[in-house]
Amino acid sequence: MSIRAVDLFCGAGGLTYGLQEAGIDVRAGFDIESECRYPYEENNDSVEFIEADLSSEVSAKDIQSHFSGDGFDHTLLAGCAPCQPYSTMSNGNENHADNHEKWGLMDEFADLIGEVEPDLVTMENVPQVQKHEPYDEFCSQLENLGYFIWDAVVECPNYGVPQQRKRLVLLASKYGHIELQDPTHDREKVTVKSEFEQYDLAELEAGETSDADFLHNARGLSDKNIERIKHSEPGGTWENWPEKLKLACHKKDSGRKYISSYGRMEWNEPAPTITTRFYNYGSGRFGHPEEDRAISVREGSILQTFPRDYSFVESEEELSVVSVGKLIGNAVPVRLAKAVGESLVQHVENEGPQKRLKKTA
Repeated sequence: MSIRAVDLFCGAGGLTYGLQEAGIDVRAGFDIESECRYPYEENNDSVEFIEADLSSEVSAKDIQSHFSGDGFDHTLLAGCAPCQPYSTMSNGNENHADNHEKWGLMDEFADLIGEVEPDLVTMENVPQVQKHEPYDEFCSQLENLGYFIWDAVVECPNYGVPQQRKRLVLLASKYGHIELQDPTHDREKVTVKSEFEQYDLAELEAGETSDADFLHNARGLSDKNIERIKHSEPGGTWENWPEKLKLACHKKDSGRKYISSYGRMEWNEPAPTITTRFYNYGSGRFGHPEEDRAISVREGSILQTFPRDYSFVESEEELSVVSVGKLIGNAVPVRLAKAVGESLVQHVENEGPQKRLKKTA
């Protein structure tokens, strides 16, 4: 039984790639960001990228056109609505989060689900989304449409993602009870070392780029930051630095909150959550475990479990570390996406249209 899918808010293609790895036929990805086109189409076979604003330029008809034809039994609408409201919330303005304009994209997603009525739905987002009314309304809309819903906060190392990352995963089905498969990996064995040692990554100094892979590059560091990283132990903090190397903000009480900034990763632990600025030594615990530099763009991609050769730009001349960092940091980790896809495939094999259930009022 085959599943045909459309990926909304598709980004660089992490979710699509994982779904395809699970055997799902993804036909199209929609996103407003033009820089997503190249990596999305280059790395995902026979998938069309559509640059469009889901809040105003995408209709149910646009999506349904990719569900036409023969050769499939089930339809899936997948998406990860942007989570910008939480940058506001993290600054202490939680009341504003419920009114943030980006919440409208979750509403648009729900409206499209209501118009298209796919057999299956999946969404991935930050865990905090569960605390807010727009998410409750999203789930209520799906329930009113007859979907059975499963959602939970997932610890990514349990599914082979070497990051201390937690994500909300939602699965919904018209066929009956659905849930994410049991963990696929022993989290104790999912580490920075277990991931990096699979690849022949060149050693780099700060500011260097590998001759073999222009995405394996390390941003330059000031002389003072070189001294700081040399005094940083894996898993340690800036509190271990000599006093002369500490920043003024570190000496304030408010600076204690940012204990992981300017830190090194540990070989035998998962990495921190890969953010859109993982290439910047001062943005978190993004120092290489051993080399005196921040992790490279390629290393960030690997920690997001993209394949070693995933292509984000066509040439070195087109590389913007800031832009590619955003694509990588915003992506659904590929192995988590594959686990979602495998769960959906197993579900339709077990339930199938012949067992289609309808909720009673």
